[in-house]
Amino acid sequence: MKEPLWVPSEERKRQANMTRFIEYVNARHNRNFQTYWDLYQWSVENIPDFWATVWDFVGIIASRPYAWVVDDLTRFPGARWFIGAELNFAENLLRHRDDRLAFVFRNEQGQRQTMTYAELYDTVARLAASMRRIGVRPGDRVVAYMPNRIETAVAMLAATSLGAVWASVGLDLSAPAALDRLGQLGPKVLFTADGYFYKGKRFLTLENAAEVAKNIPSLEKVVVVPYVTEAPDISAIPHAVRWEEFLTRERGLSISFEQLPFEHPVYIMFSSGTTGKPKCMVQSAGGVLISQLRELILHTDLKREDVITYITSPSWMMWNWLLSSLAVGATIVLYDGNPNHPDPYAMWRIVEEERITIFGCSASYINALRNQGISPGKACDLSSLREISQTGSPLSAEGFEYVYREIKGDLHFNSISGGTDINGCFAAGSPILPVYAGEVQAPALGMKIKAYDENGDPIYDQPGELVCEAPSPSMPLYFWNDPDGRKYREAYFEFYPNRNVWRHGDYIIMHSDTGGITFLGRSDAVLKPSGVRIGTAEIYRPLESLPEIADALAVGQNWKGDQRIVLFVKLAPGYALTEELKEKIRRTLREQASPRHVPAIILEAPDIPYTLNLKKVETAVANILNGRPVVNRDALMNPESLDFYQRIASMLQRMED
Repeated sequence: MKEPLWVPSEERKRQANMTRFIEYVNARHNRNFQTYWDLYQWSVENIPDFWATVWDFVGIIASRPYAWVVDDLTRFPGARWFIGAELNFAENLLRHRDDRLAFVFRNEQGQRQTMTYAELYDTVARLAASMRRIGVRPGDRVVAYMPNRIETAVAMLAATSLGAVWASVGLDLSAPAALDRLGQLGPKVLFTADGYFYKGKRFLTLENAAEVAKNIPSLEKVVVVPYVTEAPDISAIPHAVRWEEFLTRERGLSISFEQLPFEHPVYIMFSSGTTGKPKCMVQSAGGVLISQLRELILHTDLKREDVITYITSPSWMMWNWLLSSLAVGATIVLYDGNPNHPDPYAMWRIVEEERITIFGCSASYINALRNQGISPGKACDLSSLREISQTGSPLSAEGFEYVYREIKGDLHFNSISGGTDINGCFAAGSPILPVYAGEVQAPALGMKIKAYDENGDPIYDQPGELVCEAPSPSMPLYFWNDPDGRKYREAYFEFYPNRNVWRHGDYIIMHSDTGGITFLGRSDAVLKPSGVRIGTAEIYRPLESLPEIADALAVGQNWKGDQRIVLFVKLAPGYALTEELKEKIRRTLREQASPRHVPAIILEAPDIPYTLNLKKVETAVANILNGRPVVNRDALMNPESLDFYQRIASMLQRMED
């Protein structure tokens, strides 16, 4: 029997929103559910009833009620949700208008700014009035090339209050990478800033903003936020105006929230772009709203008194997800900069100072702390912290254990996994379930997920493809510039052509004993030596126990009619890749995984490529080693890291095992 790392106390269970929801379902539907698993099974067997109950429980604000929840669950893709309802996304996020803090802004320079809910409403009203005066209408695209500041959130709320469609990328993207995304959309307004701070350095970005603006002919206004300078020179940017000049001086304005159908677009999200120009996924206002509130209120257990943060940027869907916390009335801490500057305790000091209760981060952030031997729980007062939310890529069992050993022993470690594609979760935590090392606690409510084998049959306790067997409200309406829906269908629905399921592209194990889910990495990066499928996380996990290794990347190289595993390791300071260390790596993988996991070749690499969402990029390196082109290097956080792999690709073609 597996031993849980954490079991919620009876008091925690009683206080959980999930428990209140179970009681609400029981009363409304004459049920007697006692456990999360009772509730989950009902949620996927009674999908319309489940989402209708969520609508009422989270308090969706709508000017017109829906006539029916979903038209046809067998239309996949294409099911339509909450037909007849009219609402406004921003109105739902701006329901609180008091003196509680809505935002706290912190950055690595030590700057701190705050905004109350009353001030937020007033500022959004002023910006919305300014945008309405320049002709922003429902369906127009408003985009941002911005750091993670309060103004970015205000701009999103003002745009969506008018029914405009929002898309954003972080200011750390290069101009070509920003253009690859925003340039596809024909936006009317662009918000940007004069620069940002990272690792103690100031980066001036007005030249990048000018390049982006000059190459998007649809732009009618570029609003520039001063951040790193007091009075930036914006003369080189067409249609540019400074934020304070654009914002109307009128006070006490009311927002005229545009009432629009549930499926009116609200966000355009971008795929990573590591295999071509980023796909633009259009998501509905109602779908994102109800899906994210289900995750925040039920799975994250977010309450009005909470202070929540996520290490993220406007390039990543976790930024969008975090901002929906406004609907609950919680305080959001926005952080801009390197979370490890000036030292690895930087974020934990902010947790202490701001009394953060829910802290969100990536697996790579936790692994970086672990590799450096950092003990936040010993160095900082984390008494306020009751939950850590983690996503971005799989975290090993050792990573889970590190959290409970070195950060805090009594908290809900809420590992979640989903995707930009749905702006939410397929699998998530539950505050009333135990936490097991290396496992996301459960399928998310309403998400009918399974692991399939190569024949399209459900499997348990062995690796398979993550699929979703039924629609959910936040799945994309369509892809931008995909009039016949071909790109959409190819992305998710053609891997199992006879099954009518969404295949997400994650390789997972669904555990029959705990109900939890282990994520093994992206299935397009699955290794197949001698035809045996191996998830890359199965290799990374044992290596995390070796102090000599700071990071690793495993890829498959076609070799003599088969595939061999090539392992690249980034060494911790002070270590060298000796034959003894190579043998230690092989022995560790042989003993903790299997002989099939042992790489044919082990090489030292100066850096490991990551996407902007902090996911390892196995596919780009595999393409290089197999003589395939690599496109869109600008989609990477560190594109220069690929230079090393390109230099040694020809050498690897000649290197015997």
